[in-house]
Order: sequence, then structure tokens, then C-alpha cells
Amino acid sequence: MNEGLSEFLQKMGDESDNRAKILDKLLSSADSSRVFSDPVTTGDYTVVTASEVASGGGFGSGMGFGSPPSRPGEAQDSTDIGSELMGGGGGSGGGGGSYGRPVAAIVIGPQGVEVRPILDVTKVGLAALAALGAMAALTAKVVKRL
Repeated sequence: MNEGLSEFLQKMGDESDNRAKILDKLLSSADSSRVFSDPVTTGDYTVVTASEVASGGGFGSGMGFGSPPSRPGEAQDSTDIGSELMGGGGGSGGGGGSYGRPVAAIVIGPQGVEVRPILDVTKVGLAALAALGAMAALTAKVVKRL
């Protein structure tokens, strides 16, 4: 086998292994130790925070083989079959991310267990703006038809 081709295939295999390791790191952010904090105790009360955690990613790769024409527009000669493989190519890419945010505090005390939601003001504000925009668009359509 062509030495260049062997080296190329080895590099593609190494890239595949690297992508698998990165994906494992991204997905490890969604385990239970990331969702619930360690308990914090003060006096008669113990507090544990609960979080929303999400992660994801995507990867892709491509490769090509064969001899390119020696000049643009020139077809390859059929006598090239069986000659030493020329050409190559390849590429890969990917991306991903993860995030987490607290959603509740679990308070354990003498009166029992209480779950206190943590209000995300930004999320509520964006939802309100989206709802107002939808209502304005609907109102404009109704008025236009009259």
C-alpha cells in the first residue's frame, strides 16, 4: 500500500479517536453530580440546589482519493489504472457545547422538605417579549383584514 495513503488513513483514525474523547467529555456534564449540588447544612437546615444541564455536539469528516488531472479540464488516461496512487485529501470538523443553570433549591428543615424554584428573570423577560411580538403580529393581521 502507498506509504502516503497509510499515513493519511492513520491520521483519519487518530482524528476519529480524538472526536470520541471530546464527545465523551461533553456528555459527561449531564451526570447527577452536575445536576444536584453537595448538601450544605447550617443549623437545622440543609440546602441542595438542582440544576438544568444540557450538552451536545456534532462532528463530520470527509476524504478523497485518486489522481487529479495534470491540467484543469484534462481527463485522466485509462492507462493510469494500476499506477501508484496519487492524490489524497481529507478534512474534519466539529463543535459542541454544554450549559447548566440552577432551577431550584431543595430546603430540608424541621418543617419538612420544600422545593423553592429559582426564577430566571432573563428567560421570563424573553418569553414575555416573544408573546407580545406574536400578539402584535396577530393584531396587525386582524386590523389589516378589516
